[in-house]
Amino acid sequence: MEILPIRTEADYKAALREVSAYFDNEPEPGTPDGDRFDVMLTLVEAYEARHYPIDLPDPVEAIKFRMEQGGLTPKDLVPAIGRLNRVYEILARKRPLTLNMIWRLHQKFGIPAESLIRPSNLSATA
Repeated sequence: MEILPIRTEADYKAALREVSAYFDNEPEPGTPDGDRFDVMLTLVEAYEARHYPIDLPDPVEAIKFRMEQGGLTPKDLVPAIGRLNRVYEILARKRPLTLNMIWRLHQKFGIPAESLIRPSNLSATA
């Protein structure tokens, strides 16, 4: 099995073509095709992480995403953030998250702490 590193955009596109052929009929793990597929996917993911990094979302956007995902309302956030008016201040970017809020949002709702500790774009009125 000859596998070369992905160094250029052309290498990347060729690797994508190769692995995409496996998506409809994924090879059995432990077989030569399965091993090649695993290795190629790892190379593609490493190339993408290096050349196409995805920024973490803004903390408020991360909270709103989790709310949408879980069908949560602002009232559901009260145990993690505090009174309902405080929840609305956070969601309106008028107040920053505290460390305790970040921890509780992470613990209760599984929001990645890395997303919550990023500076949020507070409104000019804050």
